[in-house]
Amino acid sequence: MQATGWIRGLLVLALAFWLTACGFHLRGINETLSFESLYMQGNGAPSIARNLRRALTSNGVKLVTSAEDAQIVLEMMSESYTKNILSLAGGGTVREYELVYNLTFRARDGKSEHWGAPQTVTLRRDFSYSDSALLAKEAEEARLNEDMRSEAVREVLRRMSSSSRGGAASAP
Repeated sequence: MQATGWIRGLLVLALAFWLTACGFHLRGINETLSFESLYMQGNGAPSIARNLRRALTSNGVKLVTSAEDAQIVLEMMSESYTKNILSLAGGGTVREYELVYNLTFRARDGKSEHWGAPQTVTLRRDFSYSDSALLAKEAEEARLNEDMRSEAVREVLRRMSSSSRGGAASAP
């Protein structure tokens, strides 16, 4: 009996070693950013601003209080959530929804007055719906919305990182 436990432990250890050796890591928000300071302006996306600030500071970016002190200036222009009906049951009740999250932002070099073109991140999630599980479906919808905000933060960081490496953040 002890031999099977020992073999299981060895297999788990081997699997853990294999996963780390192949470069596997959990998906996170960490990006390699090519700027050290950022000024965020605009009140167009208040629900994502807190998540974005947290992601920036965890990546070593200093959030400054004036655009003149920043390497990159980021303007959160707008965000919107929509909930569309995807399918109906025979009695006309909703069976499936589609959640759509749109975030529009633009960035510029801190030394330039020329803004880059506005960029939009659009994310979609589908989920089934049932009136009999109303509270559970509301919680699922809230989790999906939070997941879309987190993914939008990662996408904004990826875009800002790639555009600032190539110097496109200051392009008109």
